Amino acid sequence: MSNLDDILKSRRDTRHFTTDEVPDEVIQKALQAGHWAPSVGLTDATRYFLIKSNEVKTSIKNLFLDYNKKAAELTDNEKQKELYNSLKLEAIEEAPIGLIIAYDRSVLNQFTIGTIGSNEAVKFSSVCAAQNIWLSLTEQGYGMGWVSILNYYQFKKILDLPENIEPLGYFCIGKPATNYNNQPMLQQLNWKQKSEAPICKEITEIHKINISDFDLKSKTEIENKTDFNIRLQEKIDSKTKPVGSLGTLETLAFQMATVFETLNPKIEKPNIVVFAADHGIANHGVSDYPQDVTRQMVTNFLDGGAAINVFCKQNDIQLSIVDAGVNYDFPTNTKLINAKIAKGTQSFLHVSAMSETEVQLCLDKGKSIVENIAKSGSNCIGFGEMGIGNTSTASVLMSLLTGFSIEECVGKGTGVSDEKLIQKQNILKKAIENYSGQAELMSQLAYFGGFEILQMAGGMLSAFENKMLILVDGFICTVAYLIALKINSNISKNAVFCHCSAEKAHIKLLNYLNAKPILNLDLRLGEGTGCAVAFPILKSAEVFLNEMASFESAGISKK
Repeated sequence: MSNLDDILKSRRDTRHFTTDEVPDEVIQKALQAGHWAPSVGLTDATRYFLIKSNEVKTSIKNLFLDYNKKAAELTDNEKQKELYNSLKLEAIEEAPIGLIIAYDRSVLNQFTIGTIGSNEAVKFSSVCAAQNIWLSLTEQGYGMGWVSILNYYQFKKILDLPENIEPLGYFCIGKPATNYNNQPMLQQLNWKQKSEAPICKEITEIHKINISDFDLKSKTEIENKTDFNIRLQEKIDSKTKPVGSLGTLETLAFQMATVFETLNPKIEKPNIVVFAADHGIANHGVSDYPQDVTRQMVTNFLDGGAAINVFCKQNDIQLSIVDAGVNYDFPTNTKLINAKIAKGTQSFLHVSAMSETEVQLCLDKGKSIVENIAKSGSNCIGFGEMGIGNTSTASVLMSLLTGFSIEECVGKGTGVSDEKLIQKQNILKKAIENYSGQAELMSQLAYFGGFEILQMAGGMLSAFENKMLILVDGFICTVAYLIALKINSNISKNAVFCHCSAEKAHIKLLNYLNAKPILNLDLRLGEGTGCAVAFPILKSAEVFLNEMASFESAGISKK
């Protein structure tokens, strides 16, 4: 086959192969074609792994079968499910050769031309290589099939692929057993019709981005609530107990009543929002977990399997999950709030994590999410987060915004070793030393920020404006609160610090904020779990104020 159009039209995702062996020269020619593909910034980051072992193929086939069962459950349409289960979606054991096409994301540890807008440009280069290989095999009379229905974390583990190697998938290679009548197989089997022509739309105008402008100056107008506060304190002190004997519960009841502006406060429709995003700094080994765990945990949240899910269920709290910037494209039919700014920030070791426009977008998106929750009738909102590498981001922001040394602000995060902790400190110290921008809040947030951290800050500001009780989780959420506090100092009136985490910098930051946490349980999970666990204590403060008898109503003499 020599005509390029014919090659392009006949390239198919092959699922049926003959038993013919694939000569080495065919594979080598195809791999060379992949090597000729464009490579962003000349990173040359595409890597290949050949598989001929039947034992390895069987193990990968089992991974596919396990994940394929989960995939079939994504539809409630029984006919669609039946058709899906009838499809042959892989030929892992039948194909003579397996090929893993991957990219090495460690190239992002250095300044790389072409990756500033998206660190996924490296992955896109490897996709170009995959297409070149596909076309070369087609021209030589062979075929290839892409298998992506896999748990990629397990896939990497069983193959012992390095943490920095990210597979596009598993590719089956062999002699096609059918030409599929020059149609995509899924079209031939009536799964879906491919459009007749490319979908292309000309853009002729620019639309301005409407961004809410948060006032960076603290509000100075404070309404005089002296009379209300006196009556509220009298109500608390008149309960059938010694004055002050309920300690923190009395403080929480007073705060709750002043936030809700009523002597009979009641928490309505409590909601915990978990913001998730990826961080470019994670590419430098600051965490024990690969970046893909962010995506995996978001899926776990959506499936109801995480700690925050069970704690919210226990306490009848609504749970909302936000994709603030995860390095993954989630299906659109999930119960996920899409507030994605980009697929992860850039690595602030070398360049700015984001632009100042993106900082504003984060604040605006966080505000919008919380406003919608407030409109639903909720007056109590907890903030949680998920993002591999985000303790590093939070540590740097804490250091810059408080003046503490980076060593005082860095902890073990997900549990790194002492040796890795020193490495983490050195990386973050170098990142701060590399910063040559202004000592101004927005500039610092743009250079070192995280999408989920800034969206939480925007959400907290919105919660204050909507007279909601703000539940602050652990270290990273407290850094988000610190940012919001720098923008509007009045939010302190609404903030409840739910616990002191095991992250060593958290107690230092709480002391800096003069904040007294409700609990100290050595938690270091994130996800908003501290908010959910502390919630029953808030309810106790509510019910004592509203339901406990007074000395007068009970006919009990005061001292």
